[in-house]
Amino acid sequence: MGFERPWLANYPAGIGPEVDLEQYPSIVSVLEEACRTYRDNPAFANFGKQLTYDQVDRLSTQFANYLLHELKLKKGDRVALMMPNLLQYPVAIFGALRAGLTVVNTNPMYTARELRHQLVDSGASAIVVLENFAHVVADVVADTPLKQVIVTGVGDMLGFPKGSLINFVLRHVKKQVPDYDLPGHLRFNEALALGAGKTLPAIDIRPQDIAFLQYTGGTTGVAKGAMLTHRNLVANMQQASAWLGANASMGKEVIITALPLYHIFALTANCLVFMKFGGLNYLITNPRDMKGFVAELRKIPFTAITGVNTLFNGLLNTPGFEKVDFSNLHLTLGGGMAVQRAVAERWKAATGITLVEAYGLTETSPAACINPMNLAEYNGSIGLPIPSTDACVKDDEGRMLPVGEVGELCIRGPQVMAGYWQRPEETAKVLDAEGWLHTGDMAKMDEKGFFYIVDRKKDMILVSGFNVYPNEVEDVIALMPGVLEVAAVGVPDDKSGEAVKVVIVKKDPSLTAEQVKAFCKDNLTGYKQPRFVEFRAELPKSNVGKILRRELRDAPKTAA
Repeated sequence: MGFERPWLANYPAGIGPEVDLEQYPSIVSVLEEACRTYRDNPAFANFGKQLTYDQVDRLSTQFANYLLHELKLKKGDRVALMMPNLLQYPVAIFGALRAGLTVVNTNPMYTARELRHQLVDSGASAIVVLENFAHVVADVVADTPLKQVIVTGVGDMLGFPKGSLINFVLRHVKKQVPDYDLPGHLRFNEALALGAGKTLPAIDIRPQDIAFLQYTGGTTGVAKGAMLTHRNLVANMQQASAWLGANASMGKEVIITALPLYHIFALTANCLVFMKFGGLNYLITNPRDMKGFVAELRKIPFTAITGVNTLFNGLLNTPGFEKVDFSNLHLTLGGGMAVQRAVAERWKAATGITLVEAYGLTETSPAACINPMNLAEYNGSIGLPIPSTDACVKDDEGRMLPVGEVGELCIRGPQVMAGYWQRPEETAKVLDAEGWLHTGDMAKMDEKGFFYIVDRKKDMILVSGFNVYPNEVEDVIALMPGVLEVAAVGVPDDKSGEAVKVVIVKKDPSLTAEQVKAFCKDNLTGYKQPRFVEFRAELPKSNVGKILRRELRDAPKTAA
């Protein structure tokens, strides 16, 4: 390979440099093994209701049968899922995968503009949507290739009377289900009933088949689908499983899944990896309700939890968290954004467990580097490359840099995506001829092989673990008649890591920051909306007219 791997000498005991990539041909084969081995164990829980592995097996088969026999979908067709964490989510994921289809995870907070792009770009044939967001689907369905809309309610899989009561309260008391008009839509439970009693045909699911189109931003501001194959996800499951090793007890783990399953972190690290372990994923539907979240935690003898820095910080600052029972907890994994030392130290003091930082991207399924699970204290690094993974630091000419020098972090391994859906030019920008994925993050490696993120090469803004691409924000604001020029940058924020700031040159002198924010609220998901709006007479530019975002980032943030 032509370079040293100093990290191997620092691997935890019992972990080898490679994992078995041939053990499972697909995610479905991992699921089926888990369902056989842990048939009576609880697999997923939500609002106190549990589904056993046997029930997941049966229900996902019913959903697969519906997609194949009733909708007549063919292998490789795309199915979009637009829900928060509910029991319906894993049933829909595994049902679609068992049918040989590709899952398109969709943020339920998307605006109509964002949703339309993703459905058209992916060519999704069907969508499963929570009724709270069905009105957004109704706004765009005519402009998309959707053949069927499947609607579900929060309480639909919680049983009677709890489920019915929850649905009634959300619809009629809290008024959280806006009216929608979707002729021909079907309820999720009706789809399951239509698939019952049918025989699931044998589907030849191969390692190279696309399991997920996981949408992420790009330098053009257009969200594009990372093609994550069954091989990619199985590899990452194997890699993470090897890394966890003896730290996890087969069939006994209970992991708190508060990050949404439509985010690649929770999808792989929680849903898929802990399924392989025969563990229980406890799904938190609304983690923003920190008071309710803590109340849930006090009822659950959980052994593991994953999250982003903002989630851990929020828990630490919520009254009652100190009363949670941490006696079973042995794993806390942070990723998606940088873990702050102050938060890590407070977490260790409160729980007795080290907050272990990991690093990954949508394009790496996502895990690429993880700190040892037996880490005594937070160390500020993103850890070591996991088994079957190489990492290096390169300069702008593509040359590998020695220990201690800062350059672009590059990753190579079986978890690296096949490319961007129908965008070969964009793929070529990040995947080089030798298979290295250029992450856009600036990093350095120490003599022991630990990597440290020091800056970001690209202009991407990271808000609470979610990618925000400046061009998308700029393209939206540029549609306002009162805007002459606009630039979007990320600025440091204590709560979310970074926040979006926009700097605008007015065409209409009467334009206000409130108008800009209101326009963005209608066109951008919450985490993409600018927190700060600044007006200037002109924007800093290079001699060829390129806006110098770095100068704007370095300027003091100003709330207009």
